[in-house]
Amino acid sequence: MATVAIGSIRGQIYGTAPPRGLFCDFPLGRPLGVPGDPVFQRRVIERAFAMLERTEPAVEDYEVVIDDDSQPLACPLPARMDPDAHPAIDEARGLRPAYDRAIAKYGNRAGAVRLLDADSIPAAIESFIRVAEGHPWKQAGIPGIPARVSQDIRGYYEMAAMEIADHTPAAWAGYRWFRDQTKTGEVIRQARDAMRESGAKEPLWRFLMPSDS
Repeated sequence: MATVAIGSIRGQIYGTAPPRGLFCDFPLGRPLGVPGDPVFQRRVIERAFAMLERTEPAVEDYEVVIDDDSQPLACPLPARMDPDAHPAIDEARGLRPAYDRAIAKYGNRAGAVRLLDADSIPAAIESFIRVAEGHPWKQAGIPGIPARVSQDIRGYYEMAAMEIADHTPAAWAGYRWFRDQTKTGEVIRQARDAMRESGAKEPLWRFLMPSDS
C-alpha cells in the first residue's frame, strides 16, 4: 500500500523513515495547520497526496511555516462562588457552565477529557491538592496515572477557556494560561514539585506539566 506520513517533528519523520514523509512546521497538535480553515487544511492534504507519485523514499518540507505561540490567551476566570472551598476547586466548578457550552458546540474534540468525566474534575483536583500539601502521592487518591489525570484537568480548563474567549487560541496559549493564571495550574505545579522532592520516578512528575520549549 502506498504510504505518506505527515509530521510536525522533523527528527521523528527521519527517525521513523516512512516511505514518503511531509514535514509540516506547525505547532504540535495541529498537524494540518490552521484551526477552522478547511481550505488551508485541504492544501496540506493535497500536498501530501502529491507525494504518492514518488517512487523513491523521500522527506519533503511543506512550504508554509506556522509559529503563533506569541499570542497570549485572554480569558477572565469566574468570581469566587464558595468561600469555604479550596480556590482551585471553586474555580473549576465556576468554569463548568463554559465547559458544557463548549462541549455542546464542538463536541469533546481532541479528547479534551478522556480518562475522567467533567463531574470528576473537582475530585481529581482535590487529589493533587493533597499531594501539594505533602500527602504521599500514592495515597492521595489520584484517579489514574498522574500525568493523564493532569492532562484531563487541563483539557477541561482549555475547553472552557476557548468558549469564554470565543476563539481558538494560539498553540500553547491555552496551556500557558492554565499554568500561569489559574489556581489549579498552581496546584499542579506544586504537586509536581512535591512529587519530585519525594523521590518519585521522573516520568511520574515531569509530565504533570508539559514542556513548551
